Amino acid sequence: MGNEETKKDHIVSALVENRAGTLSRVSGLFSRRGFNIDSLTVGETNDAAVSRMTIAVKGDDAVVEQIAKQLGKLVDVIAVRELDMDDCVRREIMLVKVNANEQSRPSIIQIAGIFRANVIDVAPETVTLEATGGRGKLNSLLLLLRPHGILEVARTGLVALERGASVLDGNE
Repeated sequence: MGNEETKKDHIVSALVENRAGTLSRVSGLFSRRGFNIDSLTVGETNDAAVSRMTIAVKGDDAVVEQIAKQLGKLVDVIAVRELDMDDCVRREIMLVKVNANEQSRPSIIQIAGIFRANVIDVAPETVTLEATGGRGKLNSLLLLLRPHGILEVARTGLVALERGASVLDGNE
């Protein structure tokens, strides 16, 4: 079990052709290697024919590096790079619906304000918040909302870009 000690968070970013089957081939490469994907986010880029995948996994450095190289060999993959955790910006969006009556609503709105979360829906018995940030920030928000009664949570998964002028493109 010493292997568990070497596992750490990794982010792999890939530009892929925006077509059917690409997601399955990319995720299959990770699952065949025994990796559980912590989050996988896919979205169209400024070019409708290209999507960006952000894949968050825990694993050994060398194995994740090898998987990233194998990803680069897939026909649908245009470019792939493991992002440096210290040199990239990472965000996730979360929607959370909380029990809220007239007495608890001010407290929930105050908590939302501390976390710069937006109130996006108010109903007689619930409040729905939208929050953006790192995993730790979102988990902390959930911790403070839990006593009020969390009814539902939806999270996008991680998106990330390298800091500065460095860009992921097919010209590497």
